Amino acid sequence: MAIRPPAQLSAVESVKADSDFLRGALAEELASPSTHITEAGYQLLKFHGSYQQDDRDLRNERRRAHEEYAFGFMVRLRLPGGDIHPDLWLALDRLADLGNGSLRLTTRQSVQLHGIPKHDLRTVIRSVNEHLASTLAACGDVNRNVVASPAPLDEPAYRIVREAAARISARLLPRTRAYAELWLDGAEVARVGPEVGSADGGEEPLYGPTYLPRKFKTAFAVAGDNSVDLFSNDLGFVPIFDGDVHLGWNVYVGGGLGRTHRKPETYPRLADALGFVGPDELEPIAEGVVRVYRDHGDRSNRRHARLKYLLEERGVDWFRARVEEATGIQIGPARPIDWHGSEDRLGWRETSPGRWFHGLRVVSGRVDDGDGGGGLRGALRAIAGLGVAFRVTPNQNLYLLDVPAARRPVVDAILADHGVAPAGSARGLLRLAMACPALPTCGLAVTEAERALPAVLDELQTIFDRAGVADAAPTIRMTGCPNGCARPYVAEIGLVGDAIDRYQIWLGGDGAGLRLATAVADRVHKLDLARALWPVVDRYGRERGPGERFGDFVVRIGIDRLEFEPTMPLRAGRAEDAS
Repeated sequence: MAIRPPAQLSAVESVKADSDFLRGALAEELASPSTHITEAGYQLLKFHGSYQQDDRDLRNERRRAHEEYAFGFMVRLRLPGGDIHPDLWLALDRLADLGNGSLRLTTRQSVQLHGIPKHDLRTVIRSVNEHLASTLAACGDVNRNVVASPAPLDEPAYRIVREAAARISARLLPRTRAYAELWLDGAEVARVGPEVGSADGGEEPLYGPTYLPRKFKTAFAVAGDNSVDLFSNDLGFVPIFDGDVHLGWNVYVGGGLGRTHRKPETYPRLADALGFVGPDELEPIAEGVVRVYRDHGDRSNRRHARLKYLLEERGVDWFRARVEEATGIQIGPARPIDWHGSEDRLGWRETSPGRWFHGLRVVSGRVDDGDGGGGLRGALRAIAGLGVAFRVTPNQNLYLLDVPAARRPVVDAILADHGVAPAGSARGLLRLAMACPALPTCGLAVTEAERALPAVLDELQTIFDRAGVADAAPTIRMTGCPNGCARPYVAEIGLVGDAIDRYQIWLGGDGAGLRLATAVADRVHKLDLARALWPVVDRYGRERGPGERFGDFVVRIGIDRLEFEPTMPLRAGRAEDAS
């Protein structure tokens, strides 16, 4: 494999190159009595599915007292398509007590545990593998968790994307034995199986010794259903059908949302249509895209290393030619698709005679226990105890799968007994809102997101009510930093952490995830967000068309012609459509 090195590698590239295929000194660092690991260890641990963090609520106090930070570790699972069998959920529920006592459903259909002490990391990761899951490649400069349209519908398109997501997850998995050596004493547990340690000497036939320039995200969507936000991914696939006949796949490349404030060379970008390939060409095309990115991505500047910048600068025609050269596959024109929405299906739905699923609203994906073991965590513990499997959605919700009709009243009673609100009770803005974890766990957060969202939503709901549009349910997404984990840049209202208690406002995304929002205001205090937005919401109430969504209204009127609270500084931006 000939990888053309840049003139000067970034520091992380050197760490990877010197790591002996993700081993580094992790074994020694994990065995030491310290509570944390080195920077090199931090970078390598991500590939194994964990981030070192500290409790940001305690950081300043401990710094003043000249005490060590309150270190803990986040552990993230690799769950293609978000499926969790009941025994695995019960195991995660028990493991959560080693950390901060909660579970977090992520926007990539995974589950995170937070606050795990370093000395318990091996216990957690081993237990995950014993329950037939893995954390390998949940983070790091590799293909991460593969998402797929989550609706549990008994239709060919939904079945095929789920099966394909699992296949591509396995195909693009690292092959190093380091994971089994570090966490499993060299054993290869069932789900890890032939995927881990299959290459002689720990070689990486796909990734090579330095893996990818940055993280890489893959999504599968059913045509029309964009509940995975397909265009925000590095690589996306949509199956194309003629009736029940699977004709092949539309392929999309170059999406990504992360950016850095006041660094215009960084920006969110929606994926381009690469083209159409046959039904049996899925895996070689996926691998070909990864190989082209591996060989041509920027390894000198990590802010410029994502695939989206390569597409933006070289163009989709150049990229298509490189993929065709790498695979020998002729890529045809993409087939037209009519996208209509991105919402989950909440409440009870029948999938087949006598079998049901339930879409459960989980605000910001946080699964907590209430007093005395109640609350959502207690409810899900009891439901998993019935043998019900779960599926995480990219909108941070949870599907309860394949529930027999006779069990529906039991599930309803469990939810009611634990004080879990009915799925249909989430009104207005709460229904589609999302937030990243941010403080106190994320080391990148500059301000609050998950903990600030409820109060902000209350204030925004007040102005929507006042404007006479209480029925409106725009997508609202809040993040504690500009990296975009909750996908604010494709939201109708995006609130992006800019400084302590201050946010950028982005407007004009659409309800189907096909259009980027536009930045309209900087450094707005969280207490002023509703005041800043009031003139726009008031005008929406007076001038919206029948059924017109908030984001579509903003674009129709024109960002430059909207009025904001006059004390709010305005900033030019742009809105783009996905093809």
